[in-house]
Amino acid sequence: MSRYTGPVFKKSRRLGFSVLESGKEFRKKTTAPGQNGTGRKKLSEYGIQLQEKQKVKNLYGLSEKQFRKTYETAGKKKGVHGLNLLIMLESRLDNIVYRLGFAKTRKAARQLVNHGHILVNEKKVNIPSYQVKPGDIITIREKSINHPVIKECLENTTNRVQYVSWDDKKQQGTYLRYPEREELNAEVNESLIVEFYNR
Repeated sequence: MSRYTGPVFKKSRRLGFSVLESGKEFRKKTTAPGQNGTGRKKLSEYGIQLQEKQKVKNLYGLSEKQFRKTYETAGKKKGVHGLNLLIMLESRLDNIVYRLGFAKTRKAARQLVNHGHILVNEKKVNIPSYQVKPGDIITIREKSINHPVIKECLENTTNRVQYVSWDDKKQQGTYLRYPEREELNAEVNESLIVEFYNR
């Protein structure tokens, strides 16, 4: 199954979860999509686990194959499987570009990476799934520094997560460390994803 490219607001309302992490999706309508907004039914245990996986998959904008591969790689690492999965997703280059404020959404950040606007440790990386390591420096390619969309996003970004830093003078960001669980989305229950794949 390919990556979802349809309306984000509709998907958020279906899941009852803000895929954009801003809550914008629920400002006009809070009900599930469908006639009279009666689309939500009581879910089975399997349904709850599946919905949790769908929430995280849509949050980071991954296809089913990419998500499954990331899950399996996370299981080979030391530590808690579910937390390793979230840390790996948070360490993706497209996500770090989004967290630094180069783009308004993860989808836009992925496009910046794909188009070769981003450098990691002064080397061009155009793979959105590239795993950024603590200490890595992320900058904008010299030709793209005055890109109007990037400039506007950086000017409007005031709050950044604590595990990244931004140097306005050097125009570069640093991935300081892996995030702690309490710094990640509180609405996600990663243990349900592990249960889903282990069923």
